[in-house]
Parts: sequence; C-alpha cells; structure tokens
Amino acid sequence: MRLKDLSAALGLSQTTVSRALNGYPDVSEATRRRVIEAARRFDYRPDARARSLALGAARAIGHVIPLSTRHEMVNPVFADFIAGAGETYARLGYDMVLTVVRDDDEARVYRELASTRRVDGVIVHAPRVADPRVRLLCDLKMPFVVHGRVSAADETYSWLDVNNRRAFFRATDFLLDLGHRRIALVNGLEIMDFAIRRRAGYEAALADRGIAPDPRIMSSEEMTEGAGYRAARSMLALPDPPTAFLVSSLIPALGVRRAVEERGLAMGRDVSIVCHDDELGYFTTPDSVPVFTATRSSVREAGRLAAEMLLDLVADPSGPPRHRLLEAELVLGQSTGPLRS
Repeated sequence: MRLKDLSAALGLSQTTVSRALNGYPDVSEATRRRVIEAARRFDYRPDARARSLALGAARAIGHVIPLSTRHEMVNPVFADFIAGAGETYARLGYDMVLTVVRDDDEARVYRELASTRRVDGVIVHAPRVADPRVRLLCDLKMPFVVHGRVSAADETYSWLDVNNRRAFFRATDFLLDLGHRRIALVNGLEIMDFAIRRRAGYEAALADRGIAPDPRIMSSEEMTEGAGYRAARSMLALPDPPTAFLVSSLIPALGVRRAVEERGLAMGRDVSIVCHDDELGYFTTPDSVPVFTATRSSVREAGRLAAEMLLDLVADPSGPPRHRLLEAELVLGQSTGPLRS
C-alpha cells in the first residue's frame, strides 16, 4: 500500500497522514491514533528514503574507500570493521553507503556527499600521519570519526584508535625478556599513522635495554603475506639474522612463518614471532592455543564503537569531539619461546 492509498482509505490528505506518522505536533492526538491504527491494519510501511528526506536527514553513514596503489584498503581487517559498524547501523535504523574511488578523486566525493546530504556523517579509514581529510571534513562541517589518529593534524576531531605504541612496546619487551636481542620489525607502510606509532613503541623498548635499532632488520611494506615473506627471507639470510620477529599484522606474519620454515627452522623453537592480531572473526579458534603470540584487539568491536561515536555526533553536532583509546591484550601462543643458545 502506498501513502496515497492509505490517505484515500482514511479520507485525509497525504500531508496530514504523513505528518501524523512522523509525529508532528500540529496533528491532533485523535487523528494520530486513527492513522497509526489504519497503518497497522493495512500493513503500511513508509518508504525509508522518502521519510528521511522529509525529516531532513539521510539516515545513512558514508565510508569512502580509495583504490590506493600503495595501501590496499579492501582486506580482511576492513571487512571485519565494516561488519561491526554495520551491526550498529542496523540496530539504530541507519543505512551504510560505500563509495569506492580513485585516490585523486577522494576529496571531490567528500564534497559531493556533503553538498547532496546523501549521508549524515562519515568514518575515515586508514589515516596517514599528515592527512588532508581531517581539515577538509572540518571545513565541510560534516560529522566524522577517524578510525585511527592523525599525528600532524592541527584541528580537533573525533577518533577511535588502538594504543599501537604501547602494544608494540609490550611485545618487544616480552621478546627481550625471553632473551632475544636481534628482534626484527616487519612494519606496515610508515606513511600510515599506526605504523609510525608501532615503530616508536618498538624502538622505545629497545632503548630501555640499551639496544640500538638495526635498519637491516626493519622493513616497512604493505601488509600482505608476500611482503612478510620477502622481508623475513632477506633478514634471515644476513650473517647475524634475527632470532625474533615483531610483525604488524597476522597476514604478513603468515609470510614470515613461511620464510622461517623454508630455511628449515621451527617457529617458536628456533625463531619467535609476535604479530598484531586484529582478531578476525574467521581466524578465531577459541578452544585451542593460538598459533601466534599476538597483541590482540577486536576490529569488529572497533567498528561497533566507532559507529556509535559517529551517531552520537550526528545527534548532537555541537558537542565536543569524542576520543576512545583501546588497549591491546598480549595473548600467548605457540609462536614464541626463549632464545636458544
């Protein structure tokens, strides 16, 4: 049934029926009850998009995904974040708008979303150390939350992040306690803010023990299995190879493991590996000892929380920026052991 048909059945104008359904105060209580009862009786469901436009809100949240040549966004970590955010949107009656664009087209898309009011706010993914999107969105006066942080930003903005520096400090400290001194860092791209924070934690833990970082066992690449394999294979071929690896994600850690085993070494016995594990849903094995020792954080929960923060901002745009710093848990697995003499 359409609004036109419901109006005809009630003998009321479409405007009156629409305003009664949307709770406008200029409609009498008796008329409102009559309209609502008729809508239930005829199983009338208003078009969500039309209702949103009538109320001046899109009831949708945007995610702009750049097809980067250097930092691939569409990966299992992103999928779990989107799943968590989607749960919040569905629970609170919001749609999700995913827009995939070229890197050089990203700013135009944000301006278009703001001018057409297709979305009520956006979540910013994969922030770089100096990221122009923060200033752009502040200028556009569009509610937004950054998943991560932007170290070089002068503007105040809302963000949700994992304490990457502390997580990698703790992981490095753990390996040092096991007796390892040649600890390699297989990091993400260091144009990304999270990667800079992770390297800072790693270097701080080494400095506390009087150990100078060795650039030969430090890499910064895209977080793929192949990149992890190539970095570890090169480092293990050195005259003084690392005895432990600290890896930026579970995915490149699989490549590190492949390189270790290719040399006839055993992970956890000859070489230790600690990775950052975003606790991807389809990799979780709760009833067994984890394969990898990891600094663990649920990216799906981060998606839920970031979405809630953004919807709070949409409801109250004049409120102060929201900040949420999550701590990663160090979970022991089968991939680490004491230094062998």
